[in-house]
Amino acid sequence: MEVTAVATQGRHGSTDWVSAYMLLYSDTGRVWKQYMLEDNRIVGNVNPDSVVHHKLSQSIRTRFLRFVPLEWSPSGRVGLRVAVYGCAYRSYVADFDGRSSLLYRFNQKSMSTVKDVISLRFKSRQAEGVLLHGEGQRGDYITLELHRGRLALHLNLGELQSSSARMVVTLGSLLDDLHWHSVLIERFNKQVNFTLDRHTQHFRTKGDGDSLEVDYELSFGGIPLPGKPGTFIRRNFHGCMENLYYNGVNVIDLAKRRKPQIYNILLLPLQYQQESLKVCTNCAEFSQQFHKSCFSVTFEFPLPAKT
Repeated sequence: MEVTAVATQGRHGSTDWVSAYMLLYSDTGRVWKQYMLEDNRIVGNVNPDSVVHHKLSQSIRTRFLRFVPLEWSPSGRVGLRVAVYGCAYRSYVADFDGRSSLLYRFNQKSMSTVKDVISLRFKSRQAEGVLLHGEGQRGDYITLELHRGRLALHLNLGELQSSSARMVVTLGSLLDDLHWHSVLIERFNKQVNFTLDRHTQHFRTKGDGDSLEVDYELSFGGIPLPGKPGTFIRRNFHGCMENLYYNGVNVIDLAKRRKPQIYNILLLPLQYQQESLKVCTNCAEFSQQFHKSCFSVTFEFPLPAKT
């Protein structure tokens, strides 16, 4: 579910309410992440009956929400009725076990583009690993990888022998935290917008080239060594990728439907030991049953008394 707003009330016919609370979310019910505000709290109620709405400045995609009372009625106890507003969304998830790669093969020998839009979400178990890679014979390449827990984008447009045209831009830290992170890469000629979790780095590529020329294929999850199946040049990605789009192409959807453009290298049905990663596959199978309809959920539950 993509949550866009929440609302609270106190307990009906009582002096119980919550005047401030913290909002946590999770897709496993075990590993939780806090919805960040400047003071880390959301203002709640001042009486049991009024409804207080809070529209999230940034929507969150999650399966579980947790409301943590911080302050409550001085003359009563904790009392909370909650409504959650949002929309279901369609999800396509692929699991990578650190030994696999997904290849998206072009219809022609090479693909030359002056404009690229690449988007995905990932959740990683390791601080190192290649998320995507493509390269061409004239020296062009694009690589997106985790390095020491940071997300690095390597981009080179032409100039085979020159290191001056190479770009490396990094964002984030501690990204092997088993939480979902959103990535968006937008390029037009030399202008690039690189976004991680809504934090954007704008930069301009070096060199004379305006187009990115990639030969044969793009690889996701690792960089396979040509002619040696199962051998990879750098450490592979270990985790999950969701809603992976390359210039409008839903790569994971093609893989699930076994389209000929997609080739799997050791991409087997995986069994994760940690439950926080098992949910990736379950979430994919469950989420695809939803349609893009909006809904709200309202529920009431008891909370511990003030001590």
